[in-house]
Amino acid sequence: MTSDRGDSDEEPGGPVALVTDAERMEGATDEAVLASSSPDLIADSLGEYTRVWLRRVRSGESGILPVVFGLIAIVIYFQIRSSLFLSAGNLVNLITQAAFIVTFGMAEVFVLLLGEIDLSVGYNGACGGVITLWALSGGVPWWLAVLAGLAFSGLFAGLEGVLITWLRLPSFVVTLAGSLGGLGLLLALIDLAAPNAGGTIRLANNVLNDIEGGAMSPAAGWIVMIAAVVLFAVFMVTRDARRRAHKLAAPPITVTILKIAVMAIAGVAVVLIGNSNRGVGFAVVKGVPWVVLVILVLLVTWTILLNRTRFGRYVYAIGGNAESARRAGVNLSRIRVVAFVLCGVTGAISGIIWASQLGGMSSNFNGGQYVLFGVAAAVIGGTSLFGGRGRMIGAVLGGLVVGVIYNGLQLLGFSAPAQDMWTAVVLLAAVTVDALARRGSGSSSTR
Repeated sequence: MTSDRGDSDEEPGGPVALVTDAERMEGATDEAVLASSSPDLIADSLGEYTRVWLRRVRSGESGILPVVFGLIAIVIYFQIRSSLFLSAGNLVNLITQAAFIVTFGMAEVFVLLLGEIDLSVGYNGACGGVITLWALSGGVPWWLAVLAGLAFSGLFAGLEGVLITWLRLPSFVVTLAGSLGGLGLLLALIDLAAPNAGGTIRLANNVLNDIEGGAMSPAAGWIVMIAAVVLFAVFMVTRDARRRAHKLAAPPITVTILKIAVMAIAGVAVVLIGNSNRGVGFAVVKGVPWVVLVILVLLVTWTILLNRTRFGRYVYAIGGNAESARRAGVNLSRIRVVAFVLCGVTGAISGIIWASQLGGMSSNFNGGQYVLFGVAAAVIGGTSLFGGRGRMIGAVLGGLVVGVIYNGLQLLGFSAPAQDMWTAVVLLAAVTVDALARRGSGSSSTR
C-alpha cells in the first residue's frame, strides 16, 4: 500500500514499488529498477524522464496510453468514413451525448478501485434525478433540489455499502438486488411525483435545463479555459518548488512545462470547437456547453480526492492488498462505505445530466444498460476490475470512447445492435490489455 507520508508524488494507479538496497542485493537489474519507479521521482531531464516512462510502458504500466491511442484511431476511422464526424456541430453533440456515460464511469471508479462493483448506480442515479425534479416542481430552489437528489442516491448506495461490509456479502449480488429494487423505486417515485403523467416527470424551466441545453458565451469560454490553465500551472509549479525546497524529488521543469502546454492545447481546442457556429440556417449557436464545465469540476474534485488525500491513498491500498491495508490500521469497512456513497452521489449527477438532456425523467430509463456503459467507460479508461489501479481521467476518456463509437456508428447508419456489439468488442479489448499489463508487470518485478 502507499504510505501516509506526503513525500511521494507517485501517481496512484498501481502498486508503488520502493527500490531498496535489499532489492539490489537480490540482483534486481537496472531495467527492473527503472520500470518500477516513477519518472517524476528519479528523472533529472526530459530525456531521462522519457526513457524511464518508456521502460514502465514496456513493463506493463501503460496508464491511459492505450485508451488515448484507441480514441485517436477511432476518431480517424470515423472521420475517413464520414466527413461530418469532426464538424463542430457533431463534436459538441457528441460531448453532450457522452456526458452522462462519462459521469457514470467516474462513479464506478470509486468501487472498482476497491475490487468491488455497483450494478445499481444506473437506477439509483435516476432516482436521484427524480427526487431533484420532484423538489423543483414543489418550488424548492434548484441548488437545494440538487442536494436532495445527491443525498438520496448517496444514502441508497451507502446502505448497500453497509450490507456489503458488515454482512460480508458480495457486492455483485447486493448491487444487483439494488438495481432491481431501484427500478421499482424509480417507477414508484415517478408515479408519486407526477401522477397521471404517463410515467414521465418533466424538468421545470430553470438553470438545470442549461446543463445540456445551454452554453457559455464565447468570451466566458475563453475566460474559464485561461483560468483553468493558469490555476493548473500555478499548482504544478508551486508543488515542484515546495518539494525541491524540502529536498524531495520533483519532475524536471521541462516535463512540468510540457504538461501545462498539453492542457493549454486541449483547452484551446475545446473552446474553439464550442465557439464555432453550429446553428442551422440563419441561427447562430455558439459557446462551450455548460456540461463541459460540470465534468471538469467533477474531474478535478474527484482526482484531488483520490490522489491527494488520505482517503484516496487508503482506497488504492485496499484495492491493491486489503489484508496489508487492514494490518496497517486502515478501517476497511469505513472506506468501502464512503466509496459506495461517492459512487451513488456521482450517479445522481449522471441522472440530473440525463434529465437535463431529455427535459425530464421517464420510467423507460434503461438503468441496467447505462450502468454497464459506466463500467465499460471505467475499464476502457484503464481502471482494473481487480482493484488498485485506475484514474478519473481514464474514465473520462473511456466514456468518450463509448460516446464516439455510438455517435460515429449513428452517422454511418448502423443499427443499435451493431453499436452495442462494437462497444462490446472495445470493452473486451480493454480488459485484455488490463490482463496483459498485469501479467507483464508481474513478470518484470520478478526478473
